[in-house]
This record gives sequence, structure tokens and C-alpha cells, in this order.
Amino acid sequence: MLVNWLRENKVAAGLLAVIRLYIGYSWLTAGWGKLTGGGFDASGYLANAVANPVKGPDGNMVYGWYVSFLESFAIPNVDIFNTIVPLGEFLVGLGLILGCLTTAAMFFGIVMNFSFFLAGTVSHIPTDLFLGAIILFAGFNAGRVGLDRWVIPFIRKTVLKKTNAVGNRA
Repeated sequence: MLVNWLRENKVAAGLLAVIRLYIGYSWLTAGWGKLTGGGFDASGYLANAVANPVKGPDGNMVYGWYVSFLESFAIPNVDIFNTIVPLGEFLVGLGLILGCLTTAAMFFGIVMNFSFFLAGTVSHIPTDLFLGAIILFAGFNAGRVGLDRWVIPFIRKTVLKKTNAVGNRA
């Protein structure tokens, strides 16, 4: 019942727009600060996440697989992360603020939040994950008060037209 309300109600669309703007501003400013701040470098953050992994009450590492990922892929390819983190944060924020490809933007925002969370950063991440899940569950209605009102029908029409054209050739 709640998910249907989130997905179909016009009042919910307005509330979702407010949540979207709040989270979007946070993402946009974080990304913009890294893009314009004179050179973002994730190497220290990644090294710290490896040196100080998340541990459970028994003192054992909780996310050993993630630490292995950081050691074997992220740190050797830090230049990729130095580009995609600030750009990703900025684009997630822009998508949420404009209400354009909202569910895709929120999905990638949640992926980034989980990455930060697994590395041991807590901050406001649990709140962002909760609000992000609400936006994701709402689907199209989360961007109804935004560019998705026009972008999503255009994409659906274009993709369906191409899909039908390919299907009719067979």
C-alpha cells in the first residue's frame, strides 16, 4: 500500500521532489567541491580504508572481500576513482535536482553510499540510504515533478519504437 502511494500519488510526487532536492544538493555540492577544489585524490581515503577496516565486536574484519577489492583494484587504479567519484557525485546530484533519470541517478548514489559505508565512513550515509531507497521504490513518480515527466515517456517511445522495428524485421 505504501509503495503504491509512493509510485502513484501526486502528493507523494511533491514530497519526493523535496527529498530529491535535499539529497541532490548534498551530492551536487560534494561533487562540485571535488571537481573544482584543486585536485581530488582518493588514494589517502582508500589506504585508510584498507589500514583500518570495519571490524565486528569480536575484532574480526567484517568486509574482508571489500578490503580485498580496494587493495587489488581500487588502489592500483586510483586515477579512475579520482575521476569517477567527483564526476559521479556531481551527476547524481544534478540528476536528482533536475528530476532527470531520477531512479538511475539514485541507484548510482546508493551504490556510492554503500561503497563509502563498506569503507568505514558513517556520517549521514544511513539517512541518505534510507531516503534514497524511498526515491528508488517510488520509481517514475520520484521524477514526475521534474524533467522525467518528459524524458521518460520520450525514452519509452524511442526504445519501444526501435524494439518493435527490430522485432518486425525477423
